Amino acid sequence: MATTLADHLRSLPDQALAGLLQMRPDLVLPVPSDISALAVRAQSRVSVARALDGLDQFTLQVLDAVRLTRDPDDHTTSVDAVLAMAKGETSAVREALGRLRDLLLVPGPDGALHVVAGVDEVSSPYPAGLGRPAAELDAAAAALCADPARLRRTLLAAPPAARAVLDRLAAGPPVGTLTSGTAAADSPVRWLIDNGLLVRISGDAMELPREIGLLLRRDSGPLGPLHVRPPVIGEAGPRAAREPKAVDSAGAGQAMEAVRQVEALLAALDAEPVTMLRSGGLGVRDLRRLAKATGLDEPAAALLLEVAHAAGLAGEGEVPAARVGAELIFLPTAAYDTWRALPLARRWERLAAAWLAMTRQAGLVGQRDERDRPINVLASDAERAGAPAARRAVLEVLAGLEPGTAPTADEVLALLAWRAPRRAKGREVAHREVLTDAALLGVTGLGALTTYGRLLASREGREDDDPLGVRAGEAPELADALDALLPAPVDHVLVQADLTVVVPGPPEPALAAELEIVAEHESAGGASVHRVTEASVRRALDAGYTADDLHSLFRRRSRTPVPQGLTYLVDDVARKHGGLRAGGAGAYVRSDDEALLVQLLADKRLGALTLRRLAPTVLVTPYQIGRLLAALREAGYPPVHEDASGAAVLTRAKSRRAPMRTPAALRTDPLGPPPLTPPRLAGIVEQIRRGDAAARAARRAPVTVRAANGHGVEGLTAVQAHSQALAVLQQAVRDKALVWVGYVDAHGATASRLVRPVSIGGGYLRAEDERTEMLHTFALHRITAAVLDD
Repeated sequence: MATTLADHLRSLPDQALAGLLQMRPDLVLPVPSDISALAVRAQSRVSVARALDGLDQFTLQVLDAVRLTRDPDDHTTSVDAVLAMAKGETSAVREALGRLRDLLLVPGPDGALHVVAGVDEVSSPYPAGLGRPAAELDAAAAALCADPARLRRTLLAAPPAARAVLDRLAAGPPVGTLTSGTAAADSPVRWLIDNGLLVRISGDAMELPREIGLLLRRDSGPLGPLHVRPPVIGEAGPRAAREPKAVDSAGAGQAMEAVRQVEALLAALDAEPVTMLRSGGLGVRDLRRLAKATGLDEPAAALLLEVAHAAGLAGEGEVPAARVGAELIFLPTAAYDTWRALPLARRWERLAAAWLAMTRQAGLVGQRDERDRPINVLASDAERAGAPAARRAVLEVLAGLEPGTAPTADEVLALLAWRAPRRAKGREVAHREVLTDAALLGVTGLGALTTYGRLLASREGREDDDPLGVRAGEAPELADALDALLPAPVDHVLVQADLTVVVPGPPEPALAAELEIVAEHESAGGASVHRVTEASVRRALDAGYTADDLHSLFRRRSRTPVPQGLTYLVDDVARKHGGLRAGGAGAYVRSDDEALLVQLLADKRLGALTLRRLAPTVLVTPYQIGRLLAALREAGYPPVHEDASGAAVLTRAKSRRAPMRTPAALRTDPLGPPPLTPPRLAGIVEQIRRGDAAARAARRAPVTVRAANGHGVEGLTAVQAHSQALAVLQQAVRDKALVWVGYVDAHGATASRLVRPVSIGGGYLRAEDERTEMLHTFALHRITAAVLDD
């Protein structure tokens, strides 16, 4: 089979061979040495499974037809036999067969198609849900199926309950298990077994013979209902189409909200970093606290924390020496400060790209693992290598619909199940979570994919189509598309008489930084609302502002007249500010107002400070300055912290930052195949052709020369060619046989080991050493020989 397949590959033109490598990029990881090695790799279990994972439901049904129509002697079939089994869909079947042949899964001429060895190994043993032929199961069943008239009479005589069991098994899969109820003498299953319609294959397992299943499918066809075309969105009933402009507006508004929520979460972490658990991740209480502080529910907070971590905006940092007993804390990184200064659309783009590329499934947070322990934010239990592929698959489905189409989750799942049933099976929950996450991040709006969401879905692979950048700038950038939908950043506010400050749009970074100091944030949205309070004015004064600075700030930023109440508030707080001077003694309090110090000594709320008078204008306490300032402010006094020279100490908090991290969108995926551009494909094809020509020339060399160069010669002691070694190893994986493997280790020395191969894939052989009971991994390019053990 390998020789025939290698000859078929050699006969292909370079363009067809490059097309095969483009459709199956795992075949060039690493680049095979020659055509024979490529043929062996194309039949391996791992490579065939990856090729099948990308096939749609109808193409898989056609592949089942090929498997069912094979001749039992030479295991070949023909195009006409496949067309006869899939009646009425000639053009669609031919197109599906063409794709299977292009993928090298069903090679051969029209009259002698054969299925490569790996297909049967990774596919269901019951093609199209049909059982094995009766001759392979039981002699009595074979005799019944050989007499069509008798078989029909037996089916007609079956009780209704027994016929229901047959119909269920005929729909597939054709196997079942006997239970205590079905094993009774008068049960329908027992009747079917006694009359030869079902065959017990082992213990309590039973199987429906293929001939009976085909007879029961006479109405729907041998393959069952054929799903030639994908399900149509809205097929269940008419649905109102969304206006694309409304979709973009709703999505852009949610994108603004997502950026604000991430900034709020990181600001909360900046103010109070979270201690990381020893087992990894954030604790449940910490997540609940962050969610409550930012007004989010816990699933949304978990997703945004995961996205911020993947974007490199948050990470793990060392705990200061004062925090004894903890190891790491979770806090913003240095990139957070740079990110805050970016335009809003650029900030969202970084978050969306990180979400699309991160290998984390945030929907698992809060669930239980196999040991019944909760899965925490950033814990390793939420790591899923297939998460990026699931997100791309869902976005591709949405991008393939008409703009403004808002499918339901069930419709998206049905379309995914048709496009790639092998991949979609078991991932339904993950795909639903993608839709939820996309709505929260603003990738979708009103249930439909936004215009900039389509750019996000199509941005991967754009560089591969244009490696030299010839078409650079032709398509609008993602950030530009979103920026056109967002309101322009504003540099002004509207100050109201009740001391509220309205920002009529997204604030510029400089304005946002000023408002963070001088006002309290009250509500967010298209127009955010802040409020100036006595505490916020005191905070600004503590940060180094003077009363004149604050008056100038409000006059410069406000488009409305500054209310007189705000001016009085600033002047009143500034007049009191600094009336008390605090420093370290433990700590001291001084004031030129002796009556004020007498009031402090008499204040029972400050009794815990044990204040005592050192001088008419100085009080001291044994406690540190931080506790003194907090107690005085809690009691309603506005002290100012001063240093040893009497200068005021500005109290703007110093932010700790975690080390810089590489965003997930910029990391190279080590599990995925490398991008194959047309120039690179042409080079790989040329390399394989040259290697094949060299191998053929080497096979014509004298025996001594071939042995010295590592090529195959007669006898077990000869060094076999690399392609021959791969063929031996692939057969050993199927037969679970022991093999002597010769290889070159990392130091360049040759060695050999007797192992039992387990799998071949990704450029590596994994095999078990029975003597030591250890699993070893060998790089395929280092293997020089493989000989079956006698």
